[in-house]
Amino acid sequence: MTDELDLLKRDWQKKEVDLPKLSYSDIHKMIWKKSSSIVKWILTISILEFLLPQLLYLVPSMQDGLAFYENIGVSNYLLIASIITYIIAIYFIVQFYKRYKEISVLEDARSLMKKIIKTRRTVKHWIIFSLCSMMVSIFIMVIGVFLSDNIAEAFPHLREGLQKISPEKLRMTLMLSIGGFGTFLVIFMGGVYFLLYGLLLRKLHKNYRELKQLEF
Repeated sequence: MTDELDLLKRDWQKKEVDLPKLSYSDIHKMIWKKSSSIVKWILTISILEFLLPQLLYLVPSMQDGLAFYENIGVSNYLLIASIITYIIAIYFIVQFYKRYKEISVLEDARSLMKKIIKTRRTVKHWIIFSLCSMMVSIFIMVIGVFLSDNIAEAFPHLREGLQKISPEKLRMTLMLSIGGFGTFLVIFMGGVYFLLYGLLLRKLHKNYRELKQLEF
């Protein structure tokens, strides 16, 4: 038994000698490259997230949705909210691009750690903004339905059938439907952000911990 253990130890020591020795500089470069790649993914995803909803306006069924907003009197408010959202979204995309350019420059470990912290903070603010903008749009629609004088006019194709339903009941049903769907959408998108951006942030945090160990 002792002979077998000695043989195993000698075999392991032999393998250990053959393993490549990584220097401080090598490890630092590996972490830097991984961090740069992660931030590039964050930038790409944020751009896609901004562009994809715009393509929905090309879908014919979206025109009915725009008509609905017009009929309940919230189209102008949603337009203003959308313009503000676009401006802030573009600001965040520019910030992600800056974070990517900053982190793409190889510097010392302390500087890279600061940039990782800055990037993670920017992503968290982006997530909060995105979810809040959804909630604002939902709130505007619910208020629009509540203040609408004749809610049945918002559904021209179903006008005759809806005349049989009392305006109060129709209004309440529509408000609950919009509120319920909106709540589900915010929770769903929160989950998507948690999985997508959360995965990237966890990887960045791991790189941060490795840099901290390397530096200290």
